[in-house]
Amino acid sequence: MRSRAIPNILLAVSLVAVLAACDEEETAEAEPIRPVRTVTVEKRVMGETITLAGTVESQVQAELGFRIGGRLAERLVSVGDRIEPGQPLASLDPTDERNGLRAAEASLAAAEGQLTEARTEFGRQRQLYDRGFASRAAYDRAETALTTAESAAEAARAQYLIAARRLNDTSLVGDAPGRVTAVGAEPGEVVTAGRMIVQVARDGGKDAVFDVPAAVLAASPADPEITVAVSQSPTVSTKGRIREVAPRADPSTGTFRIRVGLIKPPPEMRLGTVVTGQATFGDAAGIEIPASALTGGNGQPAVWVVDAASGTVALREIGVARFLPASVTVSGGLEPGDIVVTAGVQALRPGQAVRLVEARP
Repeated sequence: MRSRAIPNILLAVSLVAVLAACDEEETAEAEPIRPVRTVTVEKRVMGETITLAGTVESQVQAELGFRIGGRLAERLVSVGDRIEPGQPLASLDPTDERNGLRAAEASLAAAEGQLTEARTEFGRQRQLYDRGFASRAAYDRAETALTTAESAAEAARAQYLIAARRLNDTSLVGDAPGRVTAVGAEPGEVVTAGRMIVQVARDGGKDAVFDVPAAVLAASPADPEITVAVSQSPTVSTKGRIREVAPRADPSTGTFRIRVGLIKPPPEMRLGTVVTGQATFGDAAGIEIPASALTGGNGQPAVWVVDAASGTVALREIGVARFLPASVTVSGGLEPGDIVVTAGVQALRPGQAVRLVEARP
């Protein structure tokens, strides 16, 4: 009985092993081709897009004020008014300057009278000296008196011109076409010389003005092209170039003010319009792939690369220059034209056959 049972057991074990081997072969032969999403590697201009808010200002903003101090008698323009060259803008009380001009006129008249008298006396003394009827000392005194009178008349003439200019300076006039953007004093106030009375945005170019963080400014290329758009109407836009960068940061915000010269700004970009500026920093050509394509191999960053001829995948180590939330900048290991798997990377194995789904350039 025992001798018959042993062969039967061995036969059963053999059959089980054969069936298991057949099942493994059938499983291996029946392994499906895995569908994967891919991206075709290409070099493109990479960089980070920075968006900032700012306002439109005139490229030339002049703060006009009086060259002398005094009481502001009237201001003839207000914010928003259009001005032209030679147009009166404001005036000071001219009473003191008119009195000063009258005093200068009187002094000049007296000096010119003394000069006329000195010239007459000098001419008479010269004739007497030439004929031998006057001494050399008298002649010299007459000549000295003439020189003194000429100097006094010249000084009086200069004082008259100064007084005339001061009277003229009591009137503030426009020197170029533009529009008033601010006023600095009201009639009745006593203003000092140089104080801003009217601020004028002169006609000409327009700037988009932005306050830029120091880190963004440090990453900026030398001359980036900036797209400026109206905040309320993003379709209204134009290009611009950085025209001026503040040499010092604002002490309260730590930002640097930059002025972007607008190239052919549309009419909708009026002075004071709120705009947004966009620029891409880091404009070198390179390779960028989706972050979902990244996996690991031997402790190094790697990706699955599809062999187009055989339809299989291979793990390839790459160098990474920069990690971003949605993408990875590749510094080495990939070439333009390589097909990289972007979805399902954790379920792949070397040499596995795959089928491309929605391959995107």
